[in-house]
Amino acid sequence: MRPAYGVDEIRAAEQPLLDALPAGTLMARASTALAARCAVLLGGTYGARVALLVGSGNNGADALLAGRALARRGARVDVVRVSDETYDEDLLGSADLVVDGMVGIGAQGPLRPNAARLAEIVNGCNGIVVAVDIPSGVDASTGAVAGVAVRADVTVTFGAMKPGLLVSPGSDHAGIVDVVDIGLSLPPAQIAALDADDVAAMLPWPEADSDKYSRGVVGVVAGSDRYTGASVLCVGGALHAGAGMVRFAGVPAAAEEVRRHWPEALVTATDDVLGVGRVQSWVVGSGLGTGPEATAIVTAVLGTDVPVVIDADALSVVAARPSLVADRRAPTLLTPHAGEFARLVGRDRADVEAHRLRSAQHAARELGATVLLKGSTTVVADPSGQTRVNTAQTPYLATAGSGDVLAGVCGTLLAAGLSALDAGAAGAYLHGLAAVLAAGVPPAQVTPREVAATLPEAVRTVRR
Repeated sequence: MRPAYGVDEIRAAEQPLLDALPAGTLMARASTALAARCAVLLGGTYGARVALLVGSGNNGADALLAGRALARRGARVDVVRVSDETYDEDLLGSADLVVDGMVGIGAQGPLRPNAARLAEIVNGCNGIVVAVDIPSGVDASTGAVAGVAVRADVTVTFGAMKPGLLVSPGSDHAGIVDVVDIGLSLPPAQIAALDADDVAAMLPWPEADSDKYSRGVVGVVAGSDRYTGASVLCVGGALHAGAGMVRFAGVPAAAEEVRRHWPEALVTATDDVLGVGRVQSWVVGSGLGTGPEATAIVTAVLGTDVPVVIDADALSVVAARPSLVADRRAPTLLTPHAGEFARLVGRDRADVEAHRLRSAQHAARELGATVLLKGSTTVVADPSGQTRVNTAQTPYLATAGSGDVLAGVCGTLLAAGLSALDAGAAGAYLHGLAAVLAAGVPPAQVTPREVAATLPEAVRTVRR
């Protein structure tokens, strides 16, 4: 698991070392590592042209010290200070490597005019761009970008990963992130990104005496006369993720499609969803509609005492009646994309996209449920503030029906006994990895059905 720490947490961890060590020790550690990374990227420093963008803070000082080390190894190093009113744009354009040390991790809001102009120039350069700790213009704690920001090829960050390097739009500016250990002692993190080993450790293994009931029974309520495909994709996601049994309930048209595609599912054409038999989790909402019948079904499912995944149209029902979720005691996982999330919490979609981390965490606290906010960076947050950032991402999931598959995957993991946070985080990882594997190399467009069919390969991959 890759933990990430906000600015306040980093500052608190630095202070004991600043008090105990000789002055400049931490900066020396950081700048030495920065210079070493730059030398590797250049493939040799002698004769290389390096430009330093230097602000007044610690990151500017780190850049200067690293530049001095590179100059000693034969590089030509030029300094452009943010405070300069004039500078040679050709100097930046001809540099083999540009080091961005304009602002530090504590900076918030838009860059000042001089820094913004330098960021625009650097973003048009051909040389390698290395950001010191955080690309200038990116909020280190949230990933928010207000206006222009440096687009780095590599970010060398000190002490620990920062949330802004994991979460879009900030992550889109970070490039490859290199975390340098400078000796900080940090507490357990609230924000983290899972890796394959973490996901493998969460997944249940069948035992010798396992049966379909002990492996988890998922109830799926999805689809309508208009959207029969949603029911097929949701059930497919649940089955391919390893459900012991899937019970489907829905309108006759949807039920018939599920029977045709998935003979292993137990299918009932009914609106009495609670009468289909015992389940260990429910998945409700994909293609269900938002009329009175759908509202009654969502209300009935949320009135049960088993874990529930709330997706798609069921989110609109919850938006009108948040108490349906807030009053629950059983685990609840909501899986909105940004548009659904905006309707759910009554906010502007653009604001949600710009502040994904903060948005998911706030909604989870307010609703008392776990929120999986899908999109450019999928974020999963629970009411306590524990947050997981998905790193198995691909734009090939940006297609109708992908979310239906994900809901089914999460329902299977909930039925197997995972917490809502772990089910959402592991489900998002497997879903993204399955899409990457299905797309192949070089990648090609994939359909949600192909993603669902590749889920077993994704599971095998993480377990290897």
